Amino acid sequence: MSDAPHVPLVLASASPRRRELLARIGIAPDAIAPADIDETPHRGERPRAHAVRLAAEKARAAATLRPDAVVLAGDTVVGVGARILPKAEDAATARSCLTLLSGRRHRVWSAIAVITPDGRLREALSETVVRFKRLTHAEIEAYLAGGEWHGKAGGYAIQGSAEGFCQWLAGSHSGVVGLPLYETRKLLLAAGVALG
Repeated sequence: MSDAPHVPLVLASASPRRRELLARIGIAPDAIAPADIDETPHRGERPRAHAVRLAAEKARAAATLRPDAVVLAGDTVVGVGARILPKAEDAATARSCLTLLSGRRHRVWSAIAVITPDGRLREALSETVVRFKRLTHAEIEAYLAGGEWHGKAGGYAIQGSAEGFCQWLAGSHSGVVGLPLYETRKLLLAAGVALG
C-alpha cells in the first residue's frame, strides 16, 4: 500500500458523456471544474489545431483554480476539410451540419490535455474518419425532432440514434463521443493517476 498522498483528479468539463466514458476505465473524478473559455476559432485555424488549442486552454484555466490537482480537459471538433463545424445550439445549425455531412466523410478530432500539480502539460489527439449515409430530408427532420443534436459538435451525437447514419468509422468511437479512452488512459497513467 502506497503512503503517497492522494492527488485529486479534476475534470475540466461539465459533459456527462465524458464522466460516463471515464467510468468505463475505472476513473471517477474527485471534482468537476468546467473551464469557461472563448471557443471561437482563430482566423484560418484548422479543425485539428482548434481541438488541440482548446483542450490545452481548458486544462490551463482549470489548473489555475485547482493547482493541487491533476486536471483533465478535452475538446472534440468535427471538420469537413479545413472547415470547423459548430456546436449546434439551434435546429437550423444542426440541420445545416447534417445536410453538409450527408453522404460524405468527415473527420472528428478529439484532443485531451492533462496538467499535473508541477505544471507539466501532457497532450494527445485522436483522429477518426466517419462516413454518413446520404440522409433524406425526412431523416434529418426526424433526428432534429429528437433533440440529441443540441450542444453537439457537428450537430449529432454518435452515441445516439445518429449511429444509424454511420456507414463506417475508422478510429476511436469514444473519441467521437467526446473522450478517446486509449489516449486518456495513457496520459492519466503517465501523470500518476491510479486507475480502478
